[in-house]
Amino acid sequence: MKYVLVTGGVVSGLGKGVTASSIGLLLKACGLRVTAIKIDPYLNTDAGTMSPFEHGEVYVLDDGGEVDLDLGNYERFVDIKLTRDNNITTGKIYQSVIDKERRGDYLGKTVQVVPHITDAIQEWIERVAMIPVDGKEGPADVCVIELGGTIGDIESMPFIEALGQFSYRVGAGNFCLIHVSLVPVLNVVGEQKTKPTQHSVRGLRGLGLIPHILACRSTTALEENVKVKLSQFCHVPEENIITLYDVPNIWHIPLLLRDQKGHEAILKVLNLLGEAGEPALDEWISRAELSDKLHEPVHIAMVGKYTGLSDSYLSVLKALVHASVFHRKKLFVDWVPASDLEDTTAKENPDAYKAAWKLLKGADGVLVPGGFGDRGVQGKILAAKYARENRVPYLGICLGMQIAVIDFARSVLGLKDANSTEFDPNTRNPCVVFMPEGSKTHMGGTMRLGSRRTYFQVLDCKSAKLYGSKSFIDERHRHRYEVNPDMVVRLERAGLLFTGKDETGRRMEIVELPNHPYFVGVQFHPEFKSRPGKPSPLFLGLIAAACGELDAVLPGYGSQRTVSNGVGNDTLKLKAYRNGTATKFTKALPDGVYSNGNGICL
Repeated sequence: MKYVLVTGGVVSGLGKGVTASSIGLLLKACGLRVTAIKIDPYLNTDAGTMSPFEHGEVYVLDDGGEVDLDLGNYERFVDIKLTRDNNITTGKIYQSVIDKERRGDYLGKTVQVVPHITDAIQEWIERVAMIPVDGKEGPADVCVIELGGTIGDIESMPFIEALGQFSYRVGAGNFCLIHVSLVPVLNVVGEQKTKPTQHSVRGLRGLGLIPHILACRSTTALEENVKVKLSQFCHVPEENIITLYDVPNIWHIPLLLRDQKGHEAILKVLNLLGEAGEPALDEWISRAELSDKLHEPVHIAMVGKYTGLSDSYLSVLKALVHASVFHRKKLFVDWVPASDLEDTTAKENPDAYKAAWKLLKGADGVLVPGGFGDRGVQGKILAAKYARENRVPYLGICLGMQIAVIDFARSVLGLKDANSTEFDPNTRNPCVVFMPEGSKTHMGGTMRLGSRRTYFQVLDCKSAKLYGSKSFIDERHRHRYEVNPDMVVRLERAGLLFTGKDETGRRMEIVELPNHPYFVGVQFHPEFKSRPGKPSPLFLGLIAAACGELDAVLPGYGSQRTVSNGVGNDTLKLKAYRNGTATKFTKALPDGVYSNGNGICL
């Protein structure tokens, strides 16, 4: 097994995750099998209980692991399926060591950071690196390890010590260290400054880790004299100093590495030059170039709670980008803070209220992502109502599906107090209820998590057509609440159809309005399985509907057919409808403080 370690210096947020993902993609394109590990030095056992404002979105894996968003980058770039153990945290390591101590595994010895914690880290890395993640048998050829945080952080010290020992343990030719650092340009002098990187490398070497390659982040390509200076002071060969300068979109990062022969430098350090071929990136190059040339806009209003930090919805944004590029449209994401749509904001901050509604009404499609807590819920309900009544394409994910059901119960069934017990425990008409197997005392790892199967109740529906008319699909979940099964009959009689259910038939997974251009809600999170070359079907449907092209994506929609869920439940018959709305032309980018511009660059 060969190991590539990616560390970061000077400041956080340099793009270590994208760099590590790009290295994985490049090595895979050279014909090698790749796996990945992310080390997060925080004490949390996993990312599941952290606010999106702390570390961005919580990414969910097939096995139910709630992990750092960088694992999403690894999966999207390298097209692999990781496990919860591919995300190492200080909490996991200390918990495993303390559990061993309680069992008496250390035979009465004094348990210390060195050697017990550092040994546990090394053993974890070696064990997880052997787990196949690409659907093939046997371990990968290369394991890419990203160390979170910045060199010098106190919480990273046990991991740095462990990785220093690990580099000697696996031996020369099996370990390559790539240090991502910043080369800033001061506006006053306009000169690329190397001193921050020099200090960062000095600190790294002082901790026992010697970088083989420098990946320097800067606004422009490094000048030759700057490379020479870095080589002299950091003791890194000049040809092993790579510039990661600003690019139109992150799909260009692997191409930057390739153009500067970064793959050759890595393969040389790992003694793999004779085993790997030239990187085959034709499809990747075509996609990156296509995304730069797109000009026909599509505007999607993202109505959420955490709109102040785009990383809170990173996978949703990436899924929108994948679908937009597939349809050859230039994506514009219009951020709409859900609470700004509410009547209270109209009184307290009328300008924000008007701006939010202007963005919503100017969008070609509406997306309400998942979330927790009651802040902004009424605004999300209003957004779903607007999309439903005005026949604007709508996709609701997790909570976005639940609030669509609440709106329908209030507006169509006339149940004015219809609500979720998450927001109103005493509601007389609970449309959404707490799952019976959930825990109300423990937060971490107690939701319905990971890949679960959804059975289509009918094949003649938009969601089934988008998934290729399969009888069932497997998607990832993360929720504590679900649609109340006791209200399903009333809702369906009124026209809201639950076209996807779980194996019991009691848990609602997909909801649609058949006589609407595109109104789909799903309890699962389709964004987690979207890939640049394989966009999520439901996001493809949203973008197609927003561009007035859904009919072309759904051939044969309108013939009445039914399907059993395979466990003896009654089949459901749908009336045959045709998506017959006129093409909805895209509008100019609305003015307003919540518009972030081109989503392709996210």
